[in-house]
Amino acid sequence: MEYLYNHLNELLLTLKVSSYFADLISHSLLFIGLMLIILLVNYIIRKTILATFSRIAAKSKTNFDDIMVINNVPRNVAHLIPFIIAYKFIPGLFFDNIPLQEFSKKFILIIGIILTIIGVRSVLNSIKSYFKTLAYLKDKPVDSYIQVIMMFVWLTGVFAIVAIISGISFWEFIAGLGTVSAIIILVFRDTILGFVASIQVSINDMVRIGDWISFDKFGADGDVIEINLATVKVQNFDNTITTIPTYALISDSFKNWRGMDESKGRRIKRALNIRMESVKNLNEDEIFKLSKIQLISDYVIQRSNDIKEYNQTNSVDKSLLINGRNLTNIGLFRKYMETYIEGHSAINKDLMVMVRQLHPTAYGLPIEIYAFSSDKRWQNYEYIIADIFDHMIASVSDFYLVISEPSVIRPTNK
Repeated sequence: MEYLYNHLNELLLTLKVSSYFADLISHSLLFIGLMLIILLVNYIIRKTILATFSRIAAKSKTNFDDIMVINNVPRNVAHLIPFIIAYKFIPGLFFDNIPLQEFSKKFILIIGIILTIIGVRSVLNSIKSYFKTLAYLKDKPVDSYIQVIMMFVWLTGVFAIVAIISGISFWEFIAGLGTVSAIIILVFRDTILGFVASIQVSINDMVRIGDWISFDKFGADGDVIEINLATVKVQNFDNTITTIPTYALISDSFKNWRGMDESKGRRIKRALNIRMESVKNLNEDEIFKLSKIQLISDYVIQRSNDIKEYNQTNSVDKSLLINGRNLTNIGLFRKYMETYIEGHSAINKDLMVMVRQLHPTAYGLPIEIYAFSSDKRWQNYEYIIADIFDHMIASVSDFYLVISEPSVIRPTNK
């Protein structure tokens, strides 16, 4: 560069141009010429690399190279050679001005760091997009991992730029950060917590993309559509989007319905409250009437004969119904509902089927249905429950029972 400058400067001086303007014009012309060469080289290399990548992508079976083209990886790689040319020759233009030469070196290095960060980001975006096309990684928090790597890339780039501007070596600058580590941790607290949470969520397989979760604290009830370093996005069933801090997944309690989705059925666990005043022992006329119910006819006859035999064998005084053994209306009702559910076409018979009596409450005696529907889809699941309880409510009166109503409950005197 010095050789070209001297020749150009001498030419201008022979043309009666003052030494000040000759120096200014020489530097300007060389700078403009060098920039044009750099731009031309950048254009040629960019076109060449892009064409090469496109041909390879068209012939290859994998779609990773196509994704790299979409994310401008070839264009970012093409900046490498023009950057080397700029760093090699531009500072040489200012051979007679050391401060300006040092400034140009630092400026070009900063530009190079920025271009490197952009290039790395395009590669990471390509990897992220490619991983999302793989079936076994679709439900993994790939975004979180890429964001963590990108965070370190940006931090390294920023630290390198500051080190270049300050004139301190990169490693000395990193060592000096130890003295302000407390401030760094404070500033990046949420990022660090999100990073730790992302790792724990992934390792413990707590949440996957596509999982249905319920998080009452944040009003979320829907499918996980995105897991990032700092947030988890949930699309609720009304199509609203709820954003949850990633750290909340390990610090708070939430419900993940994946186990239900992967199981053979969806649990039905609902009770009907019976007024305890309506529970009673059955007399022979009532037993005879209930024996005509086909689902439990054989059971009622068999149990009734067994009880009669027991009472006769033990000479039980049946002038009072309470004496000896008896059939109760609540017991036959439980047996009836259990038989009905076991024969229901929408209930999975391979899983538990039970009708049980819960602890009495102020609202009556709960009779709970515990079973699993074969169809796990929400709409069909609710239809199955409604169908079972429609029948259950309609059958209560046939067993001389009464459904408890909160409106008729009276507070007890203390």
